[in-house]
Amino acid sequence: MRISDLARAGGVGVETVRFYQRKGLLAVPRGSAPGGRHYGAEDLRRLRFVRQAQAAGFSLAEIAELIALDRTDDRPRARAMARERIAALDAQIAALAAARRSLARLASDCARGDAGPCPILAAFD
Repeated sequence: MRISDLARAGGVGVETVRFYQRKGLLAVPRGSAPGGRHYGAEDLRRLRFVRQAQAAGFSLAEIAELIALDRTDDRPRARAMARERIAALDAQIAALAAARRSLARLASDCARGDAGPCPILAAFD
């Protein structure tokens, strides 16, 4: 498949594929096939892996490390990275839950009165 096909199948733009290539996360096909460079199923698998790892919150540097770990079968390091990411996600979830509780309380306080400034607006001053 051409780069545009790879990008479409991976749910990204062509420039994103090129960016990942510059970062070493995706290989640049060698040579030049008729109609441009061609990519295969492994390239699509890698692109999807990168996107899913990003969605899980891994940085591009961490994704590069995960890709390198795949070649070495270093399961302990991969598990450690996953545990670190889980801890970071748990912290984000806790912070978001606290923000939600605070905002819900402000919205409730704002709904109680019809006069004066809304507590939501005052809270963000």
